[in-house]
This record gives sequence, C-alpha cells and structure tokens, in this order.
Amino acid sequence: MMPGLEAIIHTASRVGVKEIVIGMPHRGRMNVLTTVMGKPYAELLSIFHGNLDFPEWVTSSGDVKYHLGVSCDRDTPYGKMHLSLLANPSHLEAVDPVVVGKVRAKLDIFGDVEEKNSVMGIMLHGDAAFAGQGLVPEVLALSELRGYRTGGTVHIVVNNQIGFTTSPKYSRFTPYPTDVAKAVQAPIFHVNGDDPEAVVYVCKLAAEFRQEFKRDTVVDIFCYRKYGHNESDEPMFTQPIMYKEIGKKPLPAKIYSDKLVADGTLTQAEVESKFAEFKAFFEKQYEAAKSYKPNKADWLEGQWSGLEKPKGEHPDGDTGVDLARLKEVGLALAQNPPIKANSKIIRQFEAKRKMIEEGAGIDWATGEALAFGTLLREGHGVRLSGQDCGRGTFSQRHSVLVDQESEERFLPLNNLGGEQKHYEVIDSSLSEFAILGFEYGYSLGQPNYLTLWEAQFGDFANGAQVIIDQFIASGEIKWLRMSGLVMLLPHGQEGQGPEHSSARPERYLQLCAEDNMQVANCTTPANYFHILRRQLKRNFRKPLVIMTPKSLLRHKLATSKLEEFAKGTHFKRVIPEISTLAKDDKIRRVVITSGKVYYDLFEAREAGKINDIAIIRTEQYYPFPARELKAELSRYKNAELVWCQEEPKNNGAWTFMQPKIEEAMEAIGRSDRLRYVGRPEAASPAVGYHKIFEKEQKELVEQALSPEKAAKIKKAV
Repeated sequence: MMPGLEAIIHTASRVGVKEIVIGMPHRGRMNVLTTVMGKPYAELLSIFHGNLDFPEWVTSSGDVKYHLGVSCDRDTPYGKMHLSLLANPSHLEAVDPVVVGKVRAKLDIFGDVEEKNSVMGIMLHGDAAFAGQGLVPEVLALSELRGYRTGGTVHIVVNNQIGFTTSPKYSRFTPYPTDVAKAVQAPIFHVNGDDPEAVVYVCKLAAEFRQEFKRDTVVDIFCYRKYGHNESDEPMFTQPIMYKEIGKKPLPAKIYSDKLVADGTLTQAEVESKFAEFKAFFEKQYEAAKSYKPNKADWLEGQWSGLEKPKGEHPDGDTGVDLARLKEVGLALAQNPPIKANSKIIRQFEAKRKMIEEGAGIDWATGEALAFGTLLREGHGVRLSGQDCGRGTFSQRHSVLVDQESEERFLPLNNLGGEQKHYEVIDSSLSEFAILGFEYGYSLGQPNYLTLWEAQFGDFANGAQVIIDQFIASGEIKWLRMSGLVMLLPHGQEGQGPEHSSARPERYLQLCAEDNMQVANCTTPANYFHILRRQLKRNFRKPLVIMTPKSLLRHKLATSKLEEFAKGTHFKRVIPEISTLAKDDKIRRVVITSGKVYYDLFEAREAGKINDIAIIRTEQYYPFPARELKAELSRYKNAELVWCQEEPKNNGAWTFMQPKIEEAMEAIGRSDRLRYVGRPEAASPAVGYHKIFEKEQKELVEQALSPEKAAKIKKAV
C-alpha cells in the first residue's frame, strides 16, 4: 500500500493536482502518518511513552494514535503537493463523506468546480468494511450527483480477506469486496499485494484514469494479515487452514528483496545493510521519543488563519445590518423573476415585498433569506443542502424557482445586484449519513462560508448519528478541528405522530460539554437571522444545532419587524416577558419555556386575561445563558418558577435545563425547586392520534397557566 500511495501522489502531481485529501481506517495509519505524511517518528513514538501529541497549553482530550490526522507539504519531482490526512474515529468508513466534502470545499476555493483538476481525494478501506458498510454506496453515489461531485476519488482496498475474525463467505455475497463500486461503473483493479511493482503500476493507472475521466477508481490490493487482527490475536482459532498457508509465506519485503537480488538490482549484503540501517534509525527515533516535546498544535492554519479558540463567554458579534442594505436585499429577493414562475409563488413574492416595504410582519423564511442575502453581499458564501431544501419541506423557502414551461431554474439569492458571493442550494439524495458527513467535511475546508444541512424532519438526523457523535460534537476536543456547520432540524409537537414531531433535542444536549457546540430553539425570525449571521461574525467557529419550526413558519404571531434586524440588534439568548403585566412583585408564577409551545401559552394567557404569570423564552440551550436568565429571574422574587415543554419529560430540554436553572436560582438566593409542566415520560416521542395530541397539549398549557386547576387535571388524567 505504501508504494502505491507514493505512486498516486507523484502521478497526481504530474497531471496537475495541487492538493490531496486522504481518509483511512486505523490499520496502517501510523505508517501513513510517518512515511507518507512526514510526521516525525520520534513525535509519533513519544505517544507510546505516554507523552501528549500537542503542547501542554492546548486544551484537548486527544485521541488514540491510530485516529490522528495531520497536514503537510510534500516535494515531488513535479512540484509541491499539500496533503491532508483527516482525523477520524474507529467507526469504519465514517470519514468517507468528510473526505469528499473537504475536497469539494477546496475545489471551490481554487475556483475549480467545473474541471476539478486541482484537488483529489484518496480513501483507504478494509475489505469487510467496504463490502459491509452502507455508507460506502451512499458516498459512491455522491460522486455522480450535482452539488457533490469532486472529480472522482481513488479508493484503495487493503483486502486482507477477513474482517476481524469473519471470513468473506459470511460477510458478503459477492466474489470481491469491491463489487459494490460497479454501481457507479468505477473501474476496479485487482492486484497481488505480494507484487509491489504491480501495485505501483495500477495505482498510477488509477490516478491517471481519475484525472482524465473525473470518475471514482478502485484498487483492490489482494493480500492477507500475517499475525491476525492485532498483537494479541490468535487467528488459528477461527481460520486454521488459511493461516497454515500464511505461516509458510515469507514477508512481502523478503519476497521483493529476493527478487531484486535474483535479477541483480541489489546484492544480499546491500539488502541486509538497508534493513540494518532502518532498524538503527528506528531505534534512534525510539530513544529520542522519550524526551520529545511538541511545540505547536496542528490547527488554525491555512484557511483557518486569523480564527482562534474563544476565551470566556462568547460575544454575540456584530450581526445587525444597516436598514438600507436590508431593504435593498429584501426587495431584490422579492422582485418578479425573469422566468415564468408558478402563480402561487408570485403571490408569495408580493407579500414579501410588502413586508420589506412596510418593515413589519417578516416571517421565518424571509428572515432566513435576509440572513443569507446579507452574508452573500458581505463576501461570505452560503451552502445549504438536504432533502428538498431548495423549495423547503414545508414550501416555505422557494430559494430555487422553476420555469413552469421549460423548468429553467432561477435563484433570487444569486441575483441580488452588486458584488456578492455564490449561494449554492442542493436537493440531496435521500441520505442523512453521507450528506451530513459531506457538509461537515465542507465546513472543515471553508470556514468563511455558512455551511448548512437541513433535515427533512428533525428526527431524520438519527440516520447520521455517527457523524454527530464522532465528528460534530467531539471533533474539536479530540482532534483540534473546528467546524461552523449548522444543522437545521424541524421540530415541534403538532399531532403529526412519533416520527415527525421531535428533533430529539435531548440527544444533542446530552453531548454538550466543554464549550463544544451550540444548541438553540428560536421563536422569532429576527433571532433566527442573528444566530445564523453570528456563525461568521465571531473569530471562532462552533457547530450550531437549531430546532427549526414547522407550524411557526406561517404563525401570525411568529413574525418580526425589520428594525429587529438592524444595526445595534443582536441574537437574544433569553427573550424576557414582552407583555404589560402586573408589577414584578405581584407575578405569582414564571413559566420558563422554549420553542413553539411559547405561542400556545401566550395565546391561552391572552384569552384567559391572565396578568400575573410571566413567560420567559430560553432561545439558546447551550452554552447555557446563565447571566441572562439570572437577570430575568431576579425580577420576580415572589413567583413560583416552572419549566414548561411540550415534549415528554424524558425528552426535550428538561433533564438538561433543570439543574442549570436551579443553579441560577441558587445564585440569586432562591432555595426552592423548579417545577416541571409537560407531558409525562414516554417511550415514543409523540402520540399517533391527533385527538390525543390535542387533549395532551390543552392539559399541559392549562397546567402551566392555572396552578389552581393543575391538581384536578392531573388527577383526572
């Protein structure tokens, strides 16, 4: 594999590639880190002595040796080549979409999206994983889809003819593990791993084919594991016949050196001298490793220069926009398109134009479009992908207009007038795992773009849980790799049944620690506008998970005034009570809530003419807005404090927010406990019958607003 990789790198350099992004599993990784990526042997071996792989002043949990990534510049006979080996977890193949996402970002930086000559992806695989992991065909499919093409990836399968202890006849139904690549008609080269010259030949051919035809290619190196899965394994337990044969075989280095001696290229003495020379070098590096101390961390370089690790509480950045610019962008978005658009969309555009001209009633989709449009005019690219996100799952976005006769496409956000960056919106394949991984990879390569992935419904993100757990939530603390990726997850209990109600906010909140990401549940278009712009208006990057609305997209109260987007305004982590009620000391209950249920509570309170119950909205769950919440709670010294949510008690934000709110209560001198109001614990995130949903929703609103009725309601239930 090592000579094969070198052959690809040199060939790629010869045919015009400037950068290569590599993804691989753990097997063979330390060889790649040192031999290919130029990581000093002493630096890698120092970890075997228990030393850190980064300076002591860097905050990182680190990771095992065979998950580490690194970047370097390599000199080749044809010029300099920049290499990136991505860090990744033990979840086999999970890094695949991250590789192609980063390659796509690099192609965009080079302005090479059409030809795709300048950047290449290489993926290394094991045979069992390539045949068995469903992510592999998902990623292969991306190679042929608009918005995800990268000009082809070179895949190398180290085919050891076994997966841990599972023989091929039990782990796949095809003759070769690489047969899955036939789905995209990729050329597949099968080559004997005992013949390094043949491996070099086909790797050169694979790289040349990729560059000429811009298609994925696959090299299947047919080989074996000499000593089993790891140092303590005994392969004779499970594959005795095969390992009797393997035991008779000399090492590939011995086979090749004997060939070189036989044809007169080297003498036996020269061969032994080379082995001895390397062993002596290795021993020297091992000794040097005992005292090795890293003096720099491999991050915040290249495209990330100028960004830094945040210190203390995060500022909200300068996210407000001049009113004149807002109107300019808004009116450009609402102009009649130069195509024959659907008449219903023309009516929507007329309504948008009225919003902008009057400066009131701005809905969710318009607030989002204003965030995108103003960022584009300020020199930031915007990339949004996901299932049906061009139109929007709920017909709310319409950022791609289609001519009703020719199906010609028109994107208002790319026609704002004046200088602007490019807006790219892609209706993705029906995949979550591969697409979210791709966008995470894109965010690694393009820190100054707003990169977003939208789930069709929030719970669909379940299909991408590995990317969320292993990359988004923990990538910075493990590998010193920031990401500004935004996840848009439609969320809210609206009687649509278990699968389309909850984006599972509790799962993201469980992952929150060490300032690793942001989780929010906004209730106003203006706040959504500011939190999106905030992603690029601070000097650091953090992933952002937003519980986005469904019914609120058209709710008559979920609107904002244009002045709430203007200069001097910013994201509100907590929105205080907005109505005129009784004096603060006469408020008998404060309901703390978030998301859509706020409007149910607000309308019920107005209908009941209740003026002694205040409602506070927590728009950001994490990082927890302790300062803002303490300031609001301090106003209501005589009030009972309640947390209200519409999700079941074991779901939603309750278990995360309760201890944090109670810490805030204690800090302002309160000794009482926070009370829960909401649905009881449930195995399913929502009921399946609308009538039951309506009954539950009415009861939880009544319990939140009518303490004197709560006991009776609870008893009746």
